[in-house]
Amino acid sequence: MFRLLFRLIVLLAIFAIIRYIVAAIARSFSRRTGSQAPSGPRQQTGASTGGELKQDPVCGTFVPTSTSVTKTVNGELLHFCSAACRDKFKVA
Repeated sequence: MFRLLFRLIVLLAIFAIIRYIVAAIARSFSRRTGSQAPSGPRQQTGASTGGELKQDPVCGTFVPTSTSVTKTVNGELLHFCSAACRDKFKVA
């Protein structure tokens, strides 16, 4: 029983070490290439860009009208934080 428990603990420790090493390599590679993992829709505040804010109807983020992605639906101009949110929008 103790041997089984000991082996399980050793295996968990080995997996943790391997996961740590792989994560460190990935971070190093990311820094060297300058690439970043894609993050969902942009989260911006109007404080840095100024101007009128509109709420994205998909995710609820407030975006400045000057930097928003727009789409006209039934004659109404809608503002989105990203093209991904614009593409997710479905007309009711």
